[in-house]
Amino acid sequence: MKVEHINPFVKASTDILSQMAGLTCKLGKIYIKNETFNAPDVSILIGITGDLKGRAVLNMNKLLGLKIASHMMGGIDIQAFDEISRSALAEIGNMIMGNSATHLSSEGTIIDITPPTIIFGDSLLIHTSDSKPITIPLESQHGKIELDIAVS
Repeated sequence: MKVEHINPFVKASTDILSQMAGLTCKLGKIYIKNETFNAPDVSILIGITGDLKGRAVLNMNKLLGLKIASHMMGGIDIQAFDEISRSALAEIGNMIMGNSATHLSSEGTIIDITPPTIIFGDSLLIHTSDSKPITIPLESQHGKIELDIAVS
């Protein structure tokens, strides 16, 4: 993945998380993970096709996932992930990646994205066989979100 492709993901993530989830995110140090890595309780997986091929995984802990879903649903108190809160998380992932695609397009890189897949569980282990993911850590007032981009 070229360095110039990272900024569109950073901009889309911080903008959407601010607008739709009420989070003020500070960019941490971007780094490369191993092909297999542990993820927190909630992962939003979105495939990427086109000029870049691979996947993006938005990772967060359960509490932050519930806060994001609650904010997107007008502040309703959410204690567990139900169909509506899962849909809200899928939509935040879709919006981040859709905006990333728009930013990349303005730079001449065309991508399409797949519908989001939400994965919940303790001690998730994610394996990206084709490339090591670039991790974009975002620190918010309610916890850390990591966007892992593995493309070729």
